[in-house]
Amino acid sequence: MKTFIFGTLVEHKPGVLQKVSNMFRQRNFNIESITVGPTERGDIARMTITMKGEEEDAVQLEKQLRKLIDVLEVKLLDPSETVVRELALVKVRVEDWRARSDLVNWANIFRSRIVDVSPDSIMIEITGAPSKIDAFLELMKRFELLEVSRTGITAMERGLNRIGLK
Repeated sequence: MKTFIFGTLVEHKPGVLQKVSNMFRQRNFNIESITVGPTERGDIARMTITMKGEEEDAVQLEKQLRKLIDVLEVKLLDPSETVVRELALVKVRVEDWRARSDLVNWANIFRSRIVDVSPDSIMIEITGAPSKIDAFLELMKRFELLEVSRTGITAMERGLNRIGLK
């Protein structure tokens, strides 16, 4: 199975997210991640949807998305021409100074930020490609992971390419 990323522009109003997620559910496809946020225009939101499947499934889902009345534009993004980012918050139990020192070093190597410190834990914010976050989480297994919260992928095409309204 391959991962596909859909960049979409939708009406920025209640119920649109439900319609999109229902369309995937009705066709028995799992959404790996979905992020939604306003664009430079207040009445339009950008939705980035990630799914795993076969090429023909992705093409079919792109066509189905286009049929939804609140979806203004859809584009199946080419990974080689797309910047993909994700944010994760990672809370780790660290009780001794040596573990704290190791954790701070790993965080610096991954260009992440420590955003909260308590006597027994540290919370780290890391942003980047999902593979970078996966690699960081793999290293964090040496500590006690208390919580992980990932935002899901957001993506935008490189250069002048864009998802635009016609």
